Amino acid sequence: MTTYLLKTEPSDYSYDDLDRDKREPWDGVRNPTAQMHMRTVKKGDEAFIYHTGKERAIVGLARIVTNPYEDPSEPGLNTKGQMKAPLFDVMPIKRAIMPVTLATIKGDARFEGFDLVRLGRLSVMPVPRKLDTLLRKMAGF
Repeated sequence: MTTYLLKTEPSDYSYDDLDRDKREPWDGVRNPTAQMHMRTVKKGDEAFIYHTGKERAIVGLARIVTNPYEDPSEPGLNTKGQMKAPLFDVMPIKRAIMPVTLATIKGDARFEGFDLVRLGRLSVMPVPRKLDTLLRKMAGF
């Protein structure tokens, strides 16, 4: 199982929205690198939900409940023959007992090479296993 980090602007779609809706397609991602990561998810993987904007923190944990599938609003293939706009469905697992802020992550040398720190605009990224374990402990999952 792989854990991913999924960024969302809470005023657009928050962890509270996911908790209310119980299941939601993770869509609207346009960055090619983020889409590349989306194509690698598997049903059963998990994801940290990270609020951007003023919060800038991991606020919840979700389960990926489908393999990637084509966004019906953007069908077709990219130049590499892959689905142009992948998406997948997520369901909430648990809200963070202690949200893990970006400031906390940036202030901890163990996260130095983490894409969240290195590539601030990347909205979907895998979380290395060692950091996954650490973040779960920090958030109280």
